[in-house]
Amino acid sequence: MSRNSNRFSETLGKEDYEMLSSFRYALRRFLKFSEQAAAARGLTPRQHQALLAIKGYPGRDYVTNGELAERLQIHHQSAVGLVNRLQRMGLVERVAATDDRRKSYIRLTRQGADILEQLTAAHKRELMTIAPHLELLLRHLQKSQDSPPQHAEVGGHARWDGQSSEDVPIKPE
Repeated sequence: MSRNSNRFSETLGKEDYEMLSSFRYALRRFLKFSEQAAAARGLTPRQHQALLAIKGYPGRDYVTNGELAERLQIHHQSAVGLVNRLQRMGLVERVAATDDRRKSYIRLTRQGADILEQLTAAHKRELMTIAPHLELLLRHLQKSQDSPPQHAEVGGHARWDGQSSEDVPIKPE
């Protein structure tokens, strides 16, 4: 460990660990929701992520294999195999690039777009449900960066444990 990371660690209080733990817990709950929603529509989480990466690519609604691999943080050959499976499922299609015949673009089929639309709507609803909890945690993180750590009494800090935002006590500002 470097000297700087040791110095930083010394300023962390129990509250900081609880906040990070709560944040990771909220993220994990969202990921679990996402995995279950994809499975309910016959997709693996990575297949769902691929559909979203294609449709959500900045400035256009198609990608190259390399761009998909980068977005999913997987190897190029893994992206090729993933696209092959999605193509067999009828969810994506490869279209030859007009500017470079060696290149092809991957885009969603109507069926792929329909499934992604259903999943995206469900994910937006879930995000709206957990947004207040994430906002509390992020506000707490920002506040802890702006001032020295203060130790609160039990229950006196932002955390998320599945309770509604009204049930989560935070420090008064």
